[in-house]
Amino acid sequence: MTKADIIENVYEKVGGFSKKEAAEIVETVFDTLKETLEKGEKIKISGFGNFVVRDKNARVGRNPQTGEEITISARRVLTFKPSQVLKNVLNT
Repeated sequence: MTKADIIENVYEKVGGFSKKEAAEIVETVFDTLKETLEKGEKIKISGFGNFVVRDKNARVGRNPQTGEEITISARRVLTFKPSQVLKNVLNT
């Protein structure tokens, strides 16, 4: 599913909005999610799951082709943990 598909679904299911307004709503939601995660805050969507930004420390890795050791830099990663409701929907 693409962002365009999401916009189309919002347009069809919510009603009362033009496609342009539906696109603005979807963009606003995504922008809000990005800004919140950028600050390092957790996002908890009831019935869906949790998005959490974690810090990973720098570590030593290995180039699988040459075996040469390389340093993998510290970075932030996004993790998602689905809620039990979502897990149940996926497994029924």
